[in-house]
Amino acid sequence: MIRIDEKIIKAVFPGFFGIIGIILILWWLFYNPTESFTVSVPGMDNGPQRAIITDDTVIIGEYAQFYSGVPADIPGSWPRFRGSDFDNIYKEQISLIDNWDERGPDILWSIELGEGHAAPAVLDGIVYILDYDEQRKSDSLRAFSLADGKEIWRRWYKVLIKRNHGRSRTIPAVTEKYVITIGPRGHVMAVESKTGAFLWGIDVEKDFNSEIPRWYTGQCPLIDGSTAVIATCGKALIIGVDLSTGEIIWQTPNVHNWKMSHSSIMPITFKGKKMYIYSAIGGMVGISAESKDAGTILWETTLWNNNVIAPSPIFFDDGRIYATAGYGGGSMMLKLSRIQGEYNIESIYKRNPKQGFSSEQQTPILFQGHLFGILPKDAGVNRNQFICFDPEGRIVWTSGKTNQFGLGPYILADGKFFILSDDGVLTIIKASTEAYIGLGKTKVLDGEDAWGPIALVNGLMLLRDSKKLVCIDVRKK
Repeated sequence: MIRIDEKIIKAVFPGFFGIIGIILILWWLFYNPTESFTVSVPGMDNGPQRAIITDDTVIIGEYAQFYSGVPADIPGSWPRFRGSDFDNIYKEQISLIDNWDERGPDILWSIELGEGHAAPAVLDGIVYILDYDEQRKSDSLRAFSLADGKEIWRRWYKVLIKRNHGRSRTIPAVTEKYVITIGPRGHVMAVESKTGAFLWGIDVEKDFNSEIPRWYTGQCPLIDGSTAVIATCGKALIIGVDLSTGEIIWQTPNVHNWKMSHSSIMPITFKGKKMYIYSAIGGMVGISAESKDAGTILWETTLWNNNVIAPSPIFFDDGRIYATAGYGGGSMMLKLSRIQGEYNIESIYKRNPKQGFSSEQQTPILFQGHLFGILPKDAGVNRNQFICFDPEGRIVWTSGKTNQFGLGPYILADGKFFILSDDGVLTIIKASTEAYIGLGKTKVLDGEDAWGPIALVNGLMLLRDSKKLVCIDVRKK
């Protein structure tokens, strides 16, 4: 039987393998290997990518809901990104604590939020914060009482926003009459500050063919007098909008096709001329903020340009402008001058993250001629440390390897820096240009990615992690 089987095998197998070979050749010639492939969609790998845009119809400000909360009878305000004077310095004459006792922080109230890094603005006892409601698939402006955290009203609109290191990450701008927000996908919404009544909206992405930046919109809106100022970075670079009507009253041309960054517009006055400065992806620009020539480009430069920019420019009274960015961007000190009416801007020095000071996410604080902030993760041996450096770019002191803060926010108040780390530890240090002097620290949040900027009103401090906002009392007893 074995011999018969061997004969059959020798007779049949060559022909069998020959047929298989012909089939494989034909399959190789005619089969399309990409026919069943799924097209790769940005954002599916959770990496840094452009915001995911869909063709859904967004009706800005479509919905509203009202609750039992009432405005608190508490004076003071933190009406926008970096406070009233755009410097992140608390100026109320209220003594604040230096440390905590064994009981820890006095938490007055807390509220749950959708995942994000948007931070609050405060005026007339109302806390305003932008929040993404995942269940409703909506971008919401929520108003709470500063006294007890009870919700007063909510104004929202449906918009699809997929998770990308959180969603909402901007701070409203508020006045006695108006609140302006910019949502993750560039929807600008104006409502009445007391009632939440909808006034007008602008879809920056659709109306101006703008490109929403990585990790969604990070630019905080600016209210200047009766005008809302927004960097659209599409058909127009920057626009001025009438607060009461939503009418676009001036536009700055985007002649170089610069793109929107995560940085915010900063108003400054140089040699008697009021202007706005903005760090776009492409370069930095200064435009007129005066009514007679509002929106006119006064100067521009490509000396400062990075692919990812979150911190806003910092202006020195003598015309120096400090700019910084993460992801290897480092920092640059520029010098603005004006001779016979003509503006000129030049670089004084540039530093990479390991050479000097730079910041990935938070805008540094200027105090007593020095800059203070947290170094990024690519800053070498000093990474994630809080540091002080002089105007020449030299590091004066660092917090040391045992005091690292990640990407957390900080604020200057009552001669002290309050610094929040990624994991929710709040540290107090003395505001000094001589040395790092720690005063105390305590755990105030149990979550992660506590990146949203701090607000402080009448000794009540508002802090958040990725999913919770808390109000703590930091007044000295």
